[in-house]
Amino acid sequence: MIVIVDYGVGNLFSLKCSFAALGEQVLVTSDPDSIDSAEKIILPGVGAFQDAAEKLRKSGLDLVLKKQVQKGKPLLGICLGMQILFEKSYEYGEHEGLGFLTGVIRPIADVVPQDLKIPHMGWNALRFRGEKHPLFARVREGEYVYFVHSYYASDCDASVIADTEYGAPLTAAVAKGNVMGCQFHPEKSGDVGLRILKAFCEWKGDCVC
Repeated sequence: MIVIVDYGVGNLFSLKCSFAALGEQVLVTSDPDSIDSAEKIILPGVGAFQDAAEKLRKSGLDLVLKKQVQKGKPLLGICLGMQILFEKSYEYGEHEGLGFLTGVIRPIADVVPQDLKIPHMGWNALRFRGEKHPLFARVREGEYVYFVHSYYASDCDASVIADTEYGAPLTAAVAKGNVMGCQFHPEKSGDVGLRILKAFCEWKGDCVC
């Protein structure tokens, strides 16, 4: 069973519907025992980095997730849930992340031309980095996914498996061992997003972050 972590900042309904469309059994929960018994974990997230990180820590779910990652359990962060996987964010200050991945979260405004709108919102093509990652086993390079974000992951070349072009290359997806993340929203990306979620469900890797 796949668990979607409920810590008060996720787009839970759309995610649950996406997995239902795939015929996959999912549980939306904040219960540590349920997370411990899951086969795979989804960490969603929308909103501000600081608020989300504080909610994880106050609930103790940060420690729960660290334990699961150390055990080798597959974890997929989505949008803000991906950003929290990194060491820190510079969104309205400096805030500590979970530190599963090396890198920091910075404003898109620092790297894209001034005439482009922020947030980066809409459909953009995936551009794979290096060998095609199993998360993209069911999609082709150049297929479009849906983004909504004002901040991006930087200083993280070692874990980037895809980027997208928005006046500058922006990190679209990352992976290190059993930890993966999508800056875009698979649950809002139509058939392409469903195929990515299906590939996560099928993922058999056993590397530990």
